[in-house]
Amino acid sequence: MSLPTSSVVICAYTLARWSELRTAVRAVVDQAVPADELIVVIDHNAQLAERAREEFMPLHHTVNVVENNHPRGLSGARNTSLDLATGDIVVFLDDDASPRTTGWLGAILSHYSDDAVYAVGGSAYPVWPDKRPAFLPAEVVGEPGELDWVVGCTYRGQPTETAQVRNLMGANMSFRREPIVALGGFVSGIGRIGRVPLGCEETELCIRLRQTHPDAQIVFDPSIVVDHTVSADRTRPRYLITRSYAEGVSKAAIARLIGAEDALSSERAYTAKILPRAVGRETSAAARGNPVRAWGAMAVVASVGAAGIGYARGKLSTSR
Repeated sequence: MSLPTSSVVICAYTLARWSELRTAVRAVVDQAVPADELIVVIDHNAQLAERAREEFMPLHHTVNVVENNHPRGLSGARNTSLDLATGDIVVFLDDDASPRTTGWLGAILSHYSDDAVYAVGGSAYPVWPDKRPAFLPAEVVGEPGELDWVVGCTYRGQPTETAQVRNLMGANMSFRREPIVALGGFVSGIGRIGRVPLGCEETELCIRLRQTHPDAQIVFDPSIVVDHTVSADRTRPRYLITRSYAEGVSKAAIARLIGAEDALSSERAYTAKILPRAVGRETSAAARGNPVRAWGAMAVVASVGAAGIGYARGKLSTSR
């Protein structure tokens, strides 16, 4: 069976990630199953757009560099790509993420042989600037930790085998193009704008997709891997707090748009089951003579607290 056509999209906003962006673009161009088009969307940065056109468009005739013609931010940039994309499947890759193998795109597209599959995503593993921060808990070195979502990566609690999920992570996700275009694409105002660490626009879209198409399958395949560069500023405790707070604000916005039950269904299970185990494990390790592990327990508590405050603030702003 032939694979569906594909449009791979990379959104970028800053020259500070130029090296990572270049690596991502070349990794897509080198895929064993080539993309029918690669759209690089530059978010309101004329200097970056000029440099990207000069370097990337000569690489291959399928590469196109365009500027965001929607409101500034990741949602607007992604919606710009939806205005232009022609592939049956639209694949989104972060500008600081790179497919681990040349089989990445082929593995994504193979899932769409099932007509019930509307979206497919994979794992994102962190590439630390030095080493994993001591305050981020992890049961096994090299495996996802409970708070790795803070740095945009796969976290403990997600499926370890191919499974249906509520939503995908933005660094490594794909959709059938026509259904999400019909839904109006990504909602502006809840996603990341530059360095402001809001998020959840892909969560909102996935939930809205399932609400509109109840039988649609959203598939997470952890074997489809990208390596996600973590900048130094994201390895500091302050970022953990600000990102967790922003997550709470974004979740409040989603709850307003699509209802609290759908918006918080996965988070309730994660908070009730996964995080308490992490606190107990890290506390026990600290008591057994590894005091550094206490930082992991404190980080979990701080993250939950910051997210709760953000959610309350978001709800209050909504009510006003």
